[in-house]
Amino acid sequence: QQIIAGTVDFGASDDPMSEELLTKHELLQFPAIVGGTVPVVNIEGVEPGALRLTGDVLAKIYLGDIKKWDDEAIKALNPDLNLPAKSIVVIHRSDGSGTTFGWTNYLSKVSSDWKNRVGEGKAVRWPTGQGGKGNEGVAAYVRQLKNSIGYVEYAYAKQNNLSWAQLQNLDQQFVQPNQESFAAAAANADWNGTPGMGVVLTNEPGADSWPITAASFILVPKTARSTEKATAVLEFFDWAFKNGSTQAAELDYVALPNEVTDEIRQAWSSSLKSTEGKAIWAP
Repeated sequence: QQIIAGTVDFGASDDPMSEELLTKHELLQFPAIVGGTVPVVNIEGVEPGALRLTGDVLAKIYLGDIKKWDDEAIKALNPDLNLPAKSIVVIHRSDGSGTTFGWTNYLSKVSSDWKNRVGEGKAVRWPTGQGGKGNEGVAAYVRQLKNSIGYVEYAYAKQNNLSWAQLQNLDQQFVQPNQESFAAAAANADWNGTPGMGVVLTNEPGADSWPITAASFILVPKTARSTEKATAVLEFFDWAFKNGSTQAAELDYVALPNEVTDEIRQAWSSSLKSTEGKAIWAP
């Protein structure tokens, strides 16, 4: 709202703005960084990365159709795990969030039942479970409640020593959530062919791609209210693209591929102008 109102020099969002709104408000959008959302569980004896789930099974858990950890559908994916005959305690976000958007967008892509019964959004009408506020609230519930499952950003899973699950991706491969699998999803995305570079990085192709990857997006006005401030904003992100990969990794996020940041700079050069109509970024 603030970037639309013109009260700030740039805005940020965890889900991309539509082409229609970008055009209406004369904004340029570009991705800044990539991370992943992971299912986390609290099952006695199950170590991080040991549990395997598919998107369909995950959707059925969150729809309330699969109710126990020893359900045949889960056991078939995990023949070597001793899963308890206990009810699954489902945890979701109580507040609207980009994390929930990515989670529900993914479930809508892999499950027609989920798409038809719940759908996607920053906030949805959950069929089952209890809500925690923020990543930290969901992480706290999962840590405290035995036999629970929730979803958080990867960084929160690591920082809270939570057990995450493997997921089967679009190429039918089971993958672990990590910086390599997030980077693979980003590398396989069609950034240039998507309006406003607004790629939703869920269920991307690639044998190594994590299926619930997400980018954070930056919004800037196409006509700069202040050329000096607009240039400073671009110089900051240019510096971050060149120098921020180490800091991103330390925070359990992933820098964009160089090919993508080159496309972003080209967009700056061709789309961003001063009030006099002059380009404010030289490639």
